[in-house]
Amino acid sequence: MSQQQAMRARIVLRAAEGASNTQIAAEVGVSLPTVGLWRRNFSERGLAGLQTAPRSGRPRQIDDAEVARVLAMTLQPPPDGSTQWSARRLAAAARISASTVHRIWRDHKLKPHQVRSFKFSKDPQLVEKVIDVVGLYLAPPKGALVLCVDEKVRHEALSDSSGVKDPDAGPPQRSGGS
Repeated sequence: MSQQQAMRARIVLRAAEGASNTQIAAEVGVSLPTVGLWRRNFSERGLAGLQTAPRSGRPRQIDDAEVARVLAMTLQPPPDGSTQWSARRLAAAARISASTVHRIWRDHKLKPHQVRSFKFSKDPQLVEKVIDVVGLYLAPPKGALVLCVDEKVRHEALSDSSGVKDPDAGPPQRSGGS
């Protein structure tokens, strides 16, 4: 029995016990019109009235397995070496429409095309490097000094996405004549 079916059955059972619509709505956590709807459906059609009627519109074209496949692909780096997926690139790889990718991302609150703080690394030795660095922090050799050096050049560091600016940079200076 689904959660929706259990909720509908609880509404009908509480009504049979004599509870008011207001009490039922508060207990079950639904609105008064919802309580009235399911009580009326049950009184008119019995147990069949507690089933969800087919919705109007076009039937769903993509199943849960396909959604799971798209989500799994989203969490993996693109095979072409890019650092992130775009909806069009993922749609082409998954052989579905870009609007379907957008809908899946929206439904699952994913925005991989807007992520700026994380990108997939193209470094083939990334795993080994991470293991080495993390190992130094977790179990440094006795008397070791661990330094972290960023490879950015000065102008990249000044416009870092973290918002941290070089305090020694000062205002730009002009050189030349008076």
